[in-house]
Amino acid sequence: MQRAIIIDDERLARNELKKLLQDFPEIEVIDEAANASEGIDKIESLSPDIIFLDIQMPGKTGFDMLQELDRAPHVIFTTAYDEYALKAFEVNALDYLLKPVEPKRLADAIQKVQQAEEKEIASHQQYSNRSLLSENDQVFVKDGERCWFVKLSEVRLFESVGNYAKVFFGTNKPLILKSLNALEERLDEKTFFRANRKHIVNLRMIEKIEPYFNGGLLLELQGGEKVEVSRRQAVKFKEMMSL
Repeated sequence: MQRAIIIDDERLARNELKKLLQDFPEIEVIDEAANASEGIDKIESLSPDIIFLDIQMPGKTGFDMLQELDRAPHVIFTTAYDEYALKAFEVNALDYLLKPVEPKRLADAIQKVQQAEEKEIASHQQYSNRSLLSENDQVFVKDGERCWFVKLSEVRLFESVGNYAKVFFGTNKPLILKSLNALEERLDEKTFFRANRKHIVNLRMIEKIEPYFNGGLLLELQGGEKVEVSRRQAVKFKEMMSL
C-alpha cells in the first residue's frame, strides 16, 4: 500500500484525482494540501511514499517546494501546462499527468510507482532510521532552470560556499541552500566523511589516498577532484578505513 498526498491549489482538481484514485486500492490518499507551504508541512509530518504535485501554484511552484524538502518522495506531476512535461522528465520524476487526468494515463503512472517500489525493496532501501539520509535516498536539487532528483550514492563531494553547498555529481556542480554543518548532521557517516572545514566526501567515490603535509592525507575522487583531509580528521579517517 502506497501512502499518497495530493498537492494542488484547485480543490476541484484534488477531488477529481481522489475520485480517480479510488479505483486503485494500492494507493491510499492520506492527506491533501492547497499550496507548497502546506505541502511541505504535511510531507514532513506524514512521510508519504508518493506525492501528486501540481507545478503552477500561487506563491511557490511545485519545483520550489521540492527544493525545500530534505528527502524527496516519489513524485508524479499533475499539470495543465504541457511545456513543463520535458522539465518533469529532466528532474527524473516518476511521471507527469496532463489535466484533465485520463484514467488510462493514471494507471500507467501507478504502474511506475509499483515498479519503483519493487526496485527499492530489492535494493534493501527501506531504512528504519529516517532521520538520517541513507545513500539510497534521493534529494531534489534545483539550479536556475535546471532540476534533478539525485541519489546520494551518486554524490561524490559536498563543498562549502558560504551558506550554500556545492553538490558534485556526474558533470554537475549545482549549489543548494544548506550549510555543510547542517548536511553533516543528516548524512550517514559510514558513507559521507567530513574531510575538512570545507568538504564532505563520499567514501565510496575515493580513487586514491596519499600522505600529505603535517600528517594529513590527500584524497583523489572519481571525478578527479583532490581533497585534503586535515591532520585531526586523518586520524579518524585511518581508524575508519583501518589504514
